[in-house]
Amino acid sequence: MIIKPIRNSSDQESALKRIEALMSARTDTTEGDELEVLATLVDAYEKEQYSIDAPNPVDAIKFRMEQMGLDRKDLEPFMGSRSRVSEVMNKRRGLSLAMIRSLHKNLDIPLDALIGPES
Repeated sequence: MIIKPIRNSSDQESALKRIEALMSARTDTTEGDELEVLATLVDAYEKEQYSIDAPNPVDAIKFRMEQMGLDRKDLEPFMGSRSRVSEVMNKRRGLSLAMIRSLHKNLDIPLDALIGPES
């Protein structure tokens, strides 16, 4: 078993081909160990190369609205008046702590998505 770091897409492709060949390997065998190590390396490489940025809070709210079939009027109980909803959704006003708590509790939007990514 010769394992080396994955530094580019060619290394990744080679590792994926080897993983495919090892898919039926049993755990606690040399082949099973090789499969586990290669899968870990590929996972780390892909997280580094193809990372997905966290959504901003408004995008997270819009996504949940789409999932639940909601419109802006449905947000009023959680965010306040119609004008307040409009200000937040048009990014002219940030979410207050009370809004974040209410949206999280009632629409099950993850807190980290409502707080937003670190700058």
